[in-house]
Amino acid sequence: MKWKGRSRSSNVEDKRGMKGAVGGLGGLGIIIVIIYTLLGGNPGDIMQTIDTEQPQNVPYVATQEEEELAEFVSVVLADTEVVWAEIFAEQGIQYTEPKLVLFTGSVQSACGVAGSSTGPFYCPGDQKVYVDLDFYQELKNKFDAPGDFAMAYVIAHEIGHHVQNELGVIDQMNEIREKVSEDEYNEYNVRLELQADYLAGVWARHVQGKNLLEEGDLEEAMTAASAVGDDRIQMEAQGYVVPDSFTHGTSEQRKRWFYKGYEAGDLSGWDTFGTDDL
Repeated sequence: MKWKGRSRSSNVEDKRGMKGAVGGLGGLGIIIVIIYTLLGGNPGDIMQTIDTEQPQNVPYVATQEEEELAEFVSVVLADTEVVWAEIFAEQGIQYTEPKLVLFTGSVQSACGVAGSSTGPFYCPGDQKVYVDLDFYQELKNKFDAPGDFAMAYVIAHEIGHHVQNELGVIDQMNEIREKVSEDEYNEYNVRLELQADYLAGVWARHVQGKNLLEEGDLEEAMTAASAVGDDRIQMEAQGYVVPDSFTHGTSEQRKRWFYKGYEAGDLSGWDTFGTDDL
């Protein structure tokens, strides 16, 4: 993807290297203060000690490769902002730009605390996408999906969830959650994820239309979509698959819905909830 020297998004929050307890002293700290007070000590002394011992934020030093990746992600985010603003405007709707949070280790979101092992995710509660850039290496090494456009697909997929949130799909999913069993909800969630793959494909088509894709980019995205299929992940993790537990779709489904979005370039075929042909 042609990205160097292009406009970056202003909606990136860099929280890399930020550490420390969430929510002050925490449960254990409070218990220590209570016990110390009951034994006749000054609670102010122990609170000061505990506070001093809290992990402190230190300047984060990134490698040159990571800094380039952070810049790349920011450019991709800017592209999604342009594309979805245009598509929403055609529908007479205003697009609200989400934030993208870069973090390392773990992060606090409106959806709770998440670690790097969670992978990139979108939180509807604060309308932010959270990404640990180490996932780029995981894509290459663990999922065998190298290339910058593989990572671009991941970002575009998570932004797809924001598009769903903007269009009311996430609210509908929350209503469904209250009415169906876990297995039934898993099926709905597969449809949600495949729809986000479709939306990532729509974005890729618009990027291609701006002559920004390079040879092999589309294949990189398709490889990444296939690599994160439920069937492939379960087979590699446990040696067998459990279709009822699928939450994102098979490798074939994810690749196919991404390409359907790419072929259409619009929302004409995005209704994964109204079709029996997943």
